[in-house]
Amino acid sequence: MAQRLTYWIPALGVALLISSFSTHYFDSEQTSRFIVPFLRWLFPSADAHVLRLLHIGIRKAAHVTEFAVFSMAVFHGVRAERHGWKLQWALLTLLIAVTYAGFDEWHQSFVPLREAKVRDVLIDVTGAVFAQVLVWGYAKLHKDRIVD
Repeated sequence: MAQRLTYWIPALGVALLISSFSTHYFDSEQTSRFIVPFLRWLFPSADAHVLRLLHIGIRKAAHVTEFAVFSMAVFHGVRAERHGWKLQWALLTLLIAVTYAGFDEWHQSFVPLREAKVRDVLIDVTGAVFAQVLVWGYAKLHKDRIVD
């Protein structure tokens, strides 16, 4: 049983990282202090509106990425020592990812300078689903290498 729990360590680590990103240290105003000057350096002729849109895009891409990684880590925990891919494992993984995305947004509703947005949950879920498609594709490509 304890060995099976070790498969969940990556998912717990990513969940903690996601929760840390939901603090006031990573609100839009804080991240703009670093991202916008970098974008201004990268695109010196871009106006303030374009830089703002790029900043928003980067923040939303971070949602997709962090929940894609979380989804893969949760799948690793669900699958544990078993091999391959099963729909029930992917569905359980997505249920956990959707639940955590909702919890993360709910948590943000209590954080100063942050707010909960259903749109962000949908963006998070998009990342989780995308990751499960990648996991499925990887499993199908490597099916002949797996010995049960």
